[in-house]
Amino acid sequence: MKNFLLVLLLILFSQNGLSQISDYRIGDELAKLEKTTALNPTSNSIIDIITIGDTIWLGTSRGVSVSFDKGENWTNFYGRSDFGTDNVSAIGYYNGTFWCATAKSVEVPGGQRLPSGTGLKYTTNNGVTWVSIPQPIDDQNDDKIQYGINQIRALPVTVTVQNLTYDIAFTPGTVWIASFAGGLRKSTNMGQTWQRVVLPPDRLNSIKPTDTLDFCLSPVAGNFCSEGNLNHRVFSITTDNNSTIYVGTANGINKSTDGGVSWIKFNHQNQANPISGNFITALKFNPQDNSIWASTWKAEDQNEFYGVSFSLDGGNNWTTTLSGEKPHNFEFKFQQAIVLTGNGAFRTTDMGKSWILPNSIFDKSTGTFLRTNTFYSAGVTGDYIFLGSDDGLARLKENFGTIWEGDWKVYLASQPLTSSDEVYCYPNPFSPRQELLKFRYSTKGKQSNVTIRIYDFAFNYVATVIQNASRLTDLEGSPDFWNGRDDSGNYVPNGVYFYRIEIDDSDALFGKILVLQ
Repeated sequence: MKNFLLVLLLILFSQNGLSQISDYRIGDELAKLEKTTALNPTSNSIIDIITIGDTIWLGTSRGVSVSFDKGENWTNFYGRSDFGTDNVSAIGYYNGTFWCATAKSVEVPGGQRLPSGTGLKYTTNNGVTWVSIPQPIDDQNDDKIQYGINQIRALPVTVTVQNLTYDIAFTPGTVWIASFAGGLRKSTNMGQTWQRVVLPPDRLNSIKPTDTLDFCLSPVAGNFCSEGNLNHRVFSITTDNNSTIYVGTANGINKSTDGGVSWIKFNHQNQANPISGNFITALKFNPQDNSIWASTWKAEDQNEFYGVSFSLDGGNNWTTTLSGEKPHNFEFKFQQAIVLTGNGAFRTTDMGKSWILPNSIFDKSTGTFLRTNTFYSAGVTGDYIFLGSDDGLARLKENFGTIWEGDWKVYLASQPLTSSDEVYCYPNPFSPRQELLKFRYSTKGKQSNVTIRIYDFAFNYVATVIQNASRLTDLEGSPDFWNGRDDSGNYVPNGVYFYRIEIDDSDALFGKILVLQ
């Protein structure tokens, strides 16, 4: 399933009550969806992609977007009364039901901001209506779990801070979620109730109900448990859609073939042909050849290394490839694996012996380039490949028998300038801890010196974005951005700000920014 996109989500990002389905009639909601159809998704940060025939689901930093015609038109749910404005941290799809998990950043005592899970949502009618579920938490007295002949001590997770869902997967009749502080949980009643699932502690490579066990189910050490287990910090999960489950933690890959009852753990230390590293940020099962692919980052052992690990025999032996890369996610076109990283979308036709990157991603119809090498997600349907990045979505209609060749379409959550004197920034409102503010301006096709400065509402100086930088831009705009910090490196508080763009000796151009965190 989907990768956590760990690093991104920790930057991107209270318990809610169980909300009710919208009062709108189905026909009214369908009409509303039709009225909100757009040519682009609302966000350029595409966390995950799921394809089902002509239907393309996106999880983004600004909610969920869906296309029912392979990307020609999009419906965006961000800001709807029954959806909200939280970030999406995971998406999943099973038997006609689409799920997403949401999160936001909250301030804790001491001024630090941490990610917090805000729950899950699902729709059985393509987004016409949504059912909202609060983030699973424990009661203070939920401190024991019966596991076979054992009563396992379990740290109650009573808050949503750092308890957010990074991945969603399914087996028949069961929804599984992977959460950092919340660990591995499952629901057999569509999220009305959740059960904690016991995984092996760090010191054991397997558990089964008939074992005599003595450990604490806890991701961190503290007053309740003297031991903390990296294997109880859960970040990724995938299944074969039947009874085999693979769970990625900070201590390896856990496999169950009996529906999550018994587990065996694979990590860098306990196999002859092991994974490259124990920090598993993404897992995906390929039904074409029954292979399991893992994003295996370096954890605590100095002998571990970053890379991709895959197995053709259910995890008994692993092959490592793309050494040094930090994968974000996986997708497959038949038996060809696509690995999404901060250095491009790598694709192999020979099981990791060699890798092919796309040439420049260029939309001929609009003259737009996708100007990034950071990819988070991909989806494949027929001869179409979708790539989600940190700065837009791309769709390739691939020529038969080729690799990365065909017609590209680039989607940006902004539009080209309508004139060479126009200027604007996006996204606006802007949340500095979630995204970068990008500026659109034109130097009218000639090399120019550009300065961009930020001021507060009283027009007091705040920061310089660039100063006398050489730029050559057209109506497609420019790559300059602001990270939401002042010249001292501090995030600016919420409020209205202004930017001033000076291009050579021309009159300065001004615009307004609304900062909301």
